[in-house]
Amino acid sequence: MSSDANYRKLIVWQKSIVLVRRIYEVTAAFRNEEKFGLVSQMRRAVVSIPSNIAEGQARRTTKDYVRFVSMSEGSLAELETQLIIASDLKFCSNRAAKNCFDLMLEIRKMLGALRRSLMKKLK
Repeated sequence: MSSDANYRKLIVWQKSIVLVRRIYEVTAAFRNEEKFGLVSQMRRAVVSIPSNIAEGQARRTTKDYVRFVSMSEGSLAELETQLIIASDLKFCSNRAAKNCFDLMLEIRKMLGALRRSLMKKLK
């Protein structure tokens, strides 16, 4: 990897930051009793997505980068499951959930493409 590589320039990282804001906004309206339950889990999962992208790139080895991108994919799947639960329990509007799901789909595709691109470098 080049020494001038910067995770903040990655569109997938930028979109992940947008998703963090959206999830924080959505969960702010959840019932108070969910503050330490679903809200906490969703916020940890969403923050983990751009954090792992950043940490992976900072490790400066392609193998580590792939591993951290994979962790971002796992956190995204975790968040998706939690948002499905929140939506089913009517903790958020269908519109708010759909906006998050749409962005999550974009991020999932981008993470997959990034991981595949990095894997090619390992061969």
